[in-house]
Amino acid sequence: MNVALLYPEVYDMARFKEGRKEFPPFGVLYLAAAIRDAGHHVEIHKVTKSDPVHDLIGYDAIGFSLASSATYGIMLAARRQAQIDDDALVMVGGVHANFYPGDTLRDFAADIVSTGESDETILQILDHRHDHQFASIPGVMWTENGAVRSTRALPVSKDISHLPLPARDLLDVDDFVMTDRLAGREVRMAHTMFSRGCPFPCSFCAAGRTRIQYRNGDSARRELEHLVAQYDVAGFAIVDDNFIVNKVRVRDICTKIADLDLRWSALSRVDTVDAALLKDMAASGCIEVKFGVESGSEQLLRAMRKNTTREQITKAVRWSVDAGIGAKAFIIHGYPGENLATTHDTIDLLDKLGDELARVSLFRFVPLPGTQVYENSLEFGLRGTHRSSDWDGDWEKFHIHHNDRHWWGSERDFAELQAAYAELETFIEERWGLQK
Repeated sequence: MNVALLYPEVYDMARFKEGRKEFPPFGVLYLAAAIRDAGHHVEIHKVTKSDPVHDLIGYDAIGFSLASSATYGIMLAARRQAQIDDDALVMVGGVHANFYPGDTLRDFAADIVSTGESDETILQILDHRHDHQFASIPGVMWTENGAVRSTRALPVSKDISHLPLPARDLLDVDDFVMTDRLAGREVRMAHTMFSRGCPFPCSFCAAGRTRIQYRNGDSARRELEHLVAQYDVAGFAIVDDNFIVNKVRVRDICTKIADLDLRWSALSRVDTVDAALLKDMAASGCIEVKFGVESGSEQLLRAMRKNTTREQITKAVRWSVDAGIGAKAFIIHGYPGENLATTHDTIDLLDKLGDELARVSLFRFVPLPGTQVYENSLEFGLRGTHRSSDWDGDWEKFHIHHNDRHWWGSERDFAELQAAYAELETFIEERWGLQK
């Protein structure tokens, strides 16, 4: 069977305002690996805004991966403009499809939408390409005799060490090997994913899965050895939503990879690390931990359901420095309720941390589809969502980079927010400089 998988190419707009590629499309890479291992032929197609049209004639099955809601419009254009055989199976999955499967099924005129673990069910879906008898497949939605039908997804497997390595070889090397993405250093590196999901309830985050899945140290080592042997990387960045949750798993990975002599970075909350664990990470090559600090206002941290404290933030940063690991802070500005006072709390915290922070990245709040704040738009006074009366059909506005839209509050609130953001941005750039 010939299978095509389509994904949107997404660019991260660095603080220099230069477009640069984000990490590769792990969703389709894992799907492609499973499909290929089963003996099928599979190809991956990149979709961009300027080139949404693809000749997909000759493929038996075509999958559209909706990696984010911001790229929904781009992928929808690709679906509507692509040339596809009448009997080809049209499949859709990914983050947006998980949140809004019914809308996705309709909009894409899809034969099936996957709302569960697609890499666990993709082969079952392909087996029913001709008969469309999907009722035995967990976590899918389809139309049968004019009625929408769905099945319940199975509980996700906690251990995903058995998954094949992502099929990076189906991409151009430049799409996944980079030299400017590891802790601000010029290191030849690739991105990796050692866990999926995040169990924490932050109201602004579109993680999409609350039950976390893990890979073990042997699985991580196998992938890193492959990256070194095939692509000569000297480092890697872990893109997990929250790498440091299960300390036993983290230590297992650190132990198994220590002798590879690779430099690496990861993302974490401030309340899941401790001094001993950070030292173990440093010993295995970790050079940076990117902490989701978000704000220096404990009032806002509670409102965000982040539920961390300034003390925890301070300890995590100082433990990192003591271990010889650079600490980077991610800041989100503009969550509903943000004002000059809460912004000054953030400036105060960053000022006190000072040189203990190696880098700081500042983002504006965007109500990402599927998040708790988005789904409760009336409670938060949001405008512009696809559930709102002022919906304009523009999914691209949910891009998280350099987004200065007026999402909530009065004109006076927004003016204060703009002034506060400008003050915070100036403070960060003067203290830590312009960073990628």
